[in-house]
Amino acid sequence: MSNVINLNKFRKSKQRQDRRVQADENAVKFGQSKTEKSKNISDIEKAKRDLDGHHLSDDDTPTS
Repeated sequence: MSNVINLNKFRKSKQRQDRRVQADENAVKFGQSKTEKSKNISDIEKAKRDLDGHHLSDDDTPTS
């Protein structure tokens, strides 16, 4: 005799497995660790500060 399969359990376990695989792919594709995020934020802030430091004010117009 063959074994009886509960189709609802099979379907739900298949969906769980598919979601887990998708989540793992997304974690690799888009995920960053906390240290990477904080380093990226600090790099962006430093770049903004450096750029603001290079702006000329109204009194600093070149006279050439």
